[in-house]
Amino acid sequence: MRAFQLPATGAEPCLSEIAQPVPARGEVAVRVEACGLNFADLLMIKGEYQDTPEAPFTLGMEVAGVVDALGPDTAGPVPGTRVAVFGGQGGLAEYGCFPAERAVPIPDAMSYAEAAAFQIAYGTSHVALDYKARLRPGETLLVLGAAGGVGLTAVEIGKEMGAQVIACARGADKLAIAREAGADHLIDAETQDIREACKALGGLDVVYDPVGGDQFMAAFRACKPEARLLTIGFASGEVPRIPANHLLVKNISVMGLYWGGYLNFRPEVVTDSLATLFELYAAGRIRPHVSHQMPLERAAEALELLRQRKSTGKVVVTLS
Repeated sequence: MRAFQLPATGAEPCLSEIAQPVPARGEVAVRVEACGLNFADLLMIKGEYQDTPEAPFTLGMEVAGVVDALGPDTAGPVPGTRVAVFGGQGGLAEYGCFPAERAVPIPDAMSYAEAAAFQIAYGTSHVALDYKARLRPGETLLVLGAAGGVGLTAVEIGKEMGAQVIACARGADKLAIAREAGADHLIDAETQDIREACKALGGLDVVYDPVGGDQFMAAFRACKPEARLLTIGFASGEVPRIPANHLLVKNISVMGLYWGGYLNFRPEVVTDSLATLFELYAAGRIRPHVSHQMPLERAAEALELLRQRKSTGKVVVTLS
């Protein structure tokens, strides 16, 4: 079968022919229809992600497809079931084997592209804003990187939870996407002072930050007392240094959020969140935004869209 693999650490990923995998006990084999790309895929290529597998491995963290076979002593989902799976790797291939407990049946109305774009982006934002930050109606939420894969879902979910949402992104086109997702206020990171713009809107109760660097520090300085800052990632490439004395004086909390980590120590946080999110999807209250769909042979080009920040929402690779 075809698979987009990293052949060795430091090498460039490429499309390869490999043997079709066979599911082990507790696994399902999935015929992959679509795979959602994530910034973490770029970090894996460089060996900088916290869960980077040993090379060679197949890239692609989240997939949607059809259960093709079950491993020994594995109850289900039964073959033929349409599922979404967060596998952590192995998604950019025609078939993949994944833990059965991670295979989540998807609604009939949900396309494979939407399902492949759903779990990480919406799961990260929902767990961050609901479970971690306890975002309350009427609070002011700043979303940095608001047109990106996770940022756009944070705008949607923040609005769904009753917050006043400030979306920060680079350029009018990306800000227009954030407004369509429900943002109340827009900040152009290319031309505006983030700190001053947020202070002019009354300050911040919650900050959702997948960017890091200078944008984190600007948001930090616009926080109200008892604000909560959610560290989601560092797309800027810079990990901010946090002045702990300011945390003390203003009673501010900084919280890290690695969605995939909960699968290892509190999986019910993820499963409960996904159940809520699928209900919101079924009710038409959230809808994945996929800016690009490309076939497997263009996977390198699809990843380059993420690297160059030329996409909004999610980029999905399709396999049929």
